[in-house]
Amino acid sequence: MNGLFGLNGLFGYLVAVVLLLSIVGVLGYMAVVVQKTEANNPYKIEASTTIPMQNADINQHYKTNQ
Repeated sequence: MNGLFGLNGLFGYLVAVVLLLSIVGVLGYMAVVVQKTEANNPYKIEASTTIPMQNADINQHYKTNQ
């Protein structure tokens, strides 16, 4: 039992699992919040047939409805 409850043992494993699950939970919550706010904020593409395939200024071809 030398080191069973040390950071390299069972306690370290539990700390790592709790830390990873909390990170996943926070990122999942943030993703849901962003999805809820952006679901009511669509954008409209203007003149989609005239947009070249490779264009550095692609953001000038769509507008948000704000």
